[in-house]
Amino acid sequence: MEYAGWDKCIIYQYVMNLILGSSSPRRKELLQAMGFEFRTTSPDIDESFSDEMPVENVPAFLAESKAIALVDSLEKDDLLICSDTVVVLNNKILGKPNNREDAMSILQQLSGNTHLVITGVALKSLTKTKVFSVKTEVKFTNLTHSQIEFYIDNYHPFDKAGSYGIQDWIGLIGVEKIEGSYTNVMGLPTCELHEAILNF
Repeated sequence: MEYAGWDKCIIYQYVMNLILGSSSPRRKELLQAMGFEFRTTSPDIDESFSDEMPVENVPAFLAESKAIALVDSLEKDDLLICSDTVVVLNNKILGKPNNREDAMSILQQLSGNTHLVITGVALKSLTKTKVFSVKTEVKFTNLTHSQIEFYIDNYHPFDKAGSYGIQDWIGLIGVEKIEGSYTNVMGLPTCELHEAILNF
């Protein structure tokens, strides 16, 4: 029987048990907003990768590594969703800041420039794996020193790749343009994920 997209989505929830392999509150909120019911777990992995790996391949590699780390906990009819997001400027990955000074430095680098946000997603069951990545270009306006300080001191973006959350204040006043998925910048490309789940 064929189902329309949303009907199929609803039926899917009764066929597979969705598991979000992430502790990110933003990913949890996005998956909830998509209408899925799921439980969460969090992988404990070494997130290192080879310096020779192309930066565009890193998010998918890390997402799949997270899924592999959790595969032993899967049961029949479980579908695991893992992801990883990186911010790339001038072919260099800007990770989560180590401290306030590091966050200042990262945001100063992003100020006035266009950077790339890449999220890798891995879907895994006991018998099947699907891995893909989505790219979004983000252009920041020129941020002042006081704007960057205000954001860091009030929003504490130390758990965010690239030292910012696009849904935060700095995204409202500082993001001049994006090309691609907005939710991808938040950490989960919802449109592409929805399609991947329906076709898994």
